[in-house]
Amino acid sequence: MNILIKNGTIITSRNAFNSDIYISDGRIAQIANSINVLEKIDRTIDAKGRFIFPGGIDPHVHMHLPTTAGFSSDNFETGSKAALIGGTTTLLDFVTPQKGQSLIDAFIDRKSDADKSLCDYSLHVSPVEWTNQTENEIKDCIESGITSFKVYMAYKNSIGLEDEDIFKVMKLVGEHGGVVTLHCENGDEIENLRNDLSQNGNLSPEFHPVSRPNHTEAGAIQMAIEMAKLTKCPIYIVHTSTSDSIQYIEKAQKEGYQVYSETCPQYLLLDDSKYQGDFASACKYVLSPPLRKFEDQHDLWNAISKGVIKTIGTDHCPFNLEQKKAGIEDFRKIPNGAGGVEHRMKLLFTFGVLQNRISYNQFVDITSTQAAKIFGLYPQKGELAVGSDADLIIWNPKTENTISIENHHQNCDLEIYAGFETIGEPEIVIANGEIKVENGMLVSESKGRFLKRTI
Repeated sequence: MNILIKNGTIITSRNAFNSDIYISDGRIAQIANSINVLEKIDRTIDAKGRFIFPGGIDPHVHMHLPTTAGFSSDNFETGSKAALIGGTTTLLDFVTPQKGQSLIDAFIDRKSDADKSLCDYSLHVSPVEWTNQTENEIKDCIESGITSFKVYMAYKNSIGLEDEDIFKVMKLVGEHGGVVTLHCENGDEIENLRNDLSQNGNLSPEFHPVSRPNHTEAGAIQMAIEMAKLTKCPIYIVHTSTSDSIQYIEKAQKEGYQVYSETCPQYLLLDDSKYQGDFASACKYVLSPPLRKFEDQHDLWNAISKGVIKTIGTDHCPFNLEQKKAGIEDFRKIPNGAGGVEHRMKLLFTFGVLQNRISYNQFVDITSTQAAKIFGLYPQKGELAVGSDADLIIWNPKTENTISIENHHQNCDLEIYAGFETIGEPEIVIANGEIKVENGMLVSESKGRFLKRTI
């Protein structure tokens, strides 16, 4: 499909300028003030008064995640639909093997699920144990196009690793030029706290943040950084949520280490007061790490503005109320997670750009460009340049909306951002040169592609 976009204001992570864009064969073919082409133009779009951003990249989602309460409520089809409507055109999900299952077999199984995605995707692979085959399996994953590996410092009774095995993963991945992403929480201390709370009958959702205090994250991040220094492995810390964590990350970055940090909109816009009240209203905010204090929000925004936090993911993993009720008598049994992939872009535009916390260029950087660079997708993704994939958003900066269960597109009867009033939204979303969303409606259900990455 040949598309000519005229009169828009192009915003990249570095520049802002008025120009036309010509799209052909799924890629950006020309960017110029006046474009003349010989071939037939299938669609001309007047983008006057609109911004043109690179398609969003969400580096942290969990679609169709198996739990004891059932699968998370969005599968790859419904979740990617919500993503596209919100302006995100690329997703990075996860491969989490069963104990005893090879990483490459788990990757093949997960890819079968993910091939239902309506937008392009890639995957991080999570070693959940270290065996005499793990080294070769990680090498096989790299050859198959997976260059990032996630380890959990919590959940040691299921998917978490002990520190010595995390060290082994870091050493191996670092030697082969990959990146290790980490869920940083001190799992042993958290389990002790949760058990103590249980023994004292403190089992309502309000005790979820009590069981995971700030220092359990910050201390784990400090440990992860020390291991990264020794192994010379680049690390990417997911869902950073506390002020103390930022201090360790910033110090390591100033010392020259490749330590990347992600946070999520929930840690920027919601606080731990949400855990008060009845179960139905509080349970939807049970996610890990938990919501923090206003002071943590303030420091996270500052870290974004200074470039310490590089990306914004969502940790999208919604569950319906009936699933959350698995923990109605014990918060430890509530499936952790909430939705957000649809709202990430407009929340950051409204509460970041329009409140002068970040610039337009920083908005593009944290929602798209940095994720592409860190995870080996740049400049195919995350950029508006000749030769890049034609993934872009034509953004109306004046549209006003109120988020609600009734108007969201995620497959969930809970909404942590209900009542949030936003300004600005994608008017047209183009992925791989195809118009996928127009005026808030999905207009194409063609499938996306698996993105094979190289070191």
